[in-house]
This record gives sequence, structure tokens and C-alpha cells, in this order.
Amino acid sequence: MLTTTLWAAQAVLALFFLFAGLPKIVGRGIDRWTGFDDVPRPLTVLIGIAEVAAPVALVLPMLLGRLEWTTPLAAAGLAVVTLMASGFHVRAGEWLPALETALWAALAGAVAVGRWDLLGTGPALAAEFLVPVIGVLVVALVVNIVAIFRAPAPARTPEPALR
Repeated sequence: MLTTTLWAAQAVLALFFLFAGLPKIVGRGIDRWTGFDDVPRPLTVLIGIAEVAAPVALVLPMLLGRLEWTTPLAAAGLAVVTLMASGFHVRAGEWLPALETALWAALAGAVAVGRWDLLGTGPALAAEFLVPVIGVLVVALVVNIVAIFRAPAPARTPEPALR
């Protein structure tokens, strides 16, 4: 049961971050993501590349049966970066996006702990604990995403024209 749950969580993480990273690289559709108006374009591209590389490292090594140790490291990296994004949203007063990124970080952290056995050492949690935690996190993410999409878009104030 734990293996199936971890694979499902990895697939959810991989799909989300793949579709979150591509607009940041391409530069189209980035207006749908809050907070990137103040981030320099090169940094946005770098974040996008990391968000596209992480799904590959989450799924591909385990599918190929080679370099499986990259999976918990990719999940831990996603957890750290996404938790840092939560701080960015909290500082900007964007509470629903802050909650969403914290939930993504928690899900990535749960995958990292669940797959840590691939490294031979590290934290271990019983499947009886980890499976329900991942289930609750996925449900919380769905509820939060629905709340974000139902919330009215913040009004953007036009910048004054230069004279």
C-alpha cells in the first residue's frame, strides 16, 4: 500500500511541478502565478528549470531502475524550495498561495521520507502513518487549489505613466 501511495504522490508532484515550471521557462502564462512580477526573469527561468528537472528525478530513475537514490533527494529539494516560496507568499500577504506552497512542501517531504530507504539510512516512518498523511495532504491541496481558483483575482494597479 505504501509503495502505491508514494507512486501516486510522486505522480501528482511531478505533474504539478512540470506544468508549474514550463510557463516560467517559456514566459507564457506566467501571469497566472502570483508573485513573479517582482522576480527577475533569469531567476524565474532558473526556478522553472528546477521545477521541470525535479519531476524527471522524481519518476524516471525509479521507472528505469537506475539511480533510484535521486528520488528522495529530488523530493527533499522540492520540499525546501517550495517551503521557501511559502515564505515569499507570507511576506507578500498572499495567504492562500502560502498555504498551497506549504502543502506542496509537506507532500514532497512525505515522499522524501517515504523513499529515504533508497539511500540506506535516514528517517523512517511506518506505512500506517505515512499513507494517511499523504492522503490528507492530497485532499488539502485539492481543497486549497479550488479555493484559490474560486477567489477573486487581486486587482492590479496600473503603473503611472512616465512623463
